[in-house]
Amino acid sequence: MRTMALPLVASLVAASFASAAERNVLFIITDDESPTLGCYGDTAAVTPAIDAVAADGVVFRNAFATTASCSASRSVVMSGLHNHRNGQFGHQHHYHKFSSFNDVAKLALPRVMTRAGYRTGHIGKYHVAPESVYHYETYLKDGNGRNAVAMADKAKAFLTDTTDDRPFFLYFATSDPHRGGGIDQTSPLEMKPDLFGNKKEKGSHAGVEEVFFDPADVIVPAFLPDTPETRSELAQYYQSCARVDQGVARLVEILREADLYDKTMILFTSDHGMAFAGGKTTVYEGGLRVPMVVRDPYQEKRGVQTDAMISHIDITPTLLDFAGGLDNEANAPKDMLNIKKFRDEQKLSNMDNHDGHKPFDQYHGRSWLPVLADPELPHHDEIFASHTFHEIQMYYPMRVVRDDQYKLIWNIAHPLPYPFASDLWAASSWQAQLAKGNDAPYGQMTVGRYVQRPEFELFNIAADPHESTNLATSPGHADILEKYQAKLKSAQRKYDDPWIMKWDYE
Repeated sequence: MRTMALPLVASLVAASFASAAERNVLFIITDDESPTLGCYGDTAAVTPAIDAVAADGVVFRNAFATTASCSASRSVVMSGLHNHRNGQFGHQHHYHKFSSFNDVAKLALPRVMTRAGYRTGHIGKYHVAPESVYHYETYLKDGNGRNAVAMADKAKAFLTDTTDDRPFFLYFATSDPHRGGGIDQTSPLEMKPDLFGNKKEKGSHAGVEEVFFDPADVIVPAFLPDTPETRSELAQYYQSCARVDQGVARLVEILREADLYDKTMILFTSDHGMAFAGGKTTVYEGGLRVPMVVRDPYQEKRGVQTDAMISHIDITPTLLDFAGGLDNEANAPKDMLNIKKFRDEQKLSNMDNHDGHKPFDQYHGRSWLPVLADPELPHHDEIFASHTFHEIQMYYPMRVVRDDQYKLIWNIAHPLPYPFASDLWAASSWQAQLAKGNDAPYGQMTVGRYVQRPEFELFNIAADPHESTNLATSPGHADILEKYQAKLKSAQRKYDDPWIMKWDYE
């Protein structure tokens, strides 16, 4: 009888897996990670799991955040709206206290996925507000956001739940490779590197085979100075990224074991670029360029790359499109939330400002699902970026328009010195150069030039991808400057940017 029971149990398990819901979505978002992945040509990175997903999916070579600030960026990812419009101007936590307008709930990613028939789950970093807007049905305790392997194990029950026949949408948000966890006291340098969440004295997180990097072997991005301090910090950063990759490997393993891998879209990205001065909190390429790797098992063309320009504003409408819930003509959810009913249920006062005095009727971004089917298709002709705050003390509004030829940055508060995030100010990679004075080199500029910026920065991004030469004051580029200023104003009008009024005064 035991011998007969075993095949029966196996067949029942197989049947339950076979009935698993189709068109699931696993959305993985990391914290402060540039496209430092093997699939992007980074020879120092150890990212075999993400590279394998890329080899069976699509790598977006021109994917951009709209702001290199954690909360603000995540609000864009989860709303399809620029942060200056959704209201999340900066950090959500502690005394910073920024939050989105209540009526963003009409477009918010977890809510529209629920209405499209998905069971929605969240694990890891949240960092947006209010929860009533960005509401998930299930919140999983991550235990340690620095250990993506442990997070994956925590998420297993949600991913493989067969008691609910709805497809799943899981928002999986690591805390790596964000700075934190102290400094490496074993470093021989006087200015010692941040640990980037790594264990002290080459310790290991549970279940993780830590990958340690020699500072001599890392790749120093063009926006950073090639110094011992920078290399030592990059070695810690790469280790943190490698740990994320092992979490991705575990997630893929879980999906395969449950026969869900070929029923699940996997999207891997980051909130913005790496946490180094010149990356995070800036609108330079080091801050805005992000990885975007997508495996859609329902597409025929896979294992390809695309040069289509996409933005974080596109993520929510794209995932909703995949879920079958996007009205492409209206560029809005098919099943739009009744906002009056929502306000009543949340007991929100009609005296409050819920929408910035303009209804949230459509997304700023648009679905790039067609690009997955045909990677040769273009998407946006230009990218618009909008940064205003990081921490509450860091008011420094910048607006950017960029196409495949030129990039214009408008430093609206240019008379002010550029404000630093607390962790970037303390970074040994910055402090070592700061100690040398304003004329010390820092990437493509000097320390002094980094801190005190001009009103406009114009780069021939096609010929000068590292943003080394500002053409804004070049007489030979006056017509280009004027053209891109007009483009910038047009984008500000299109995306309802309140800072457009700054063109007319001050």
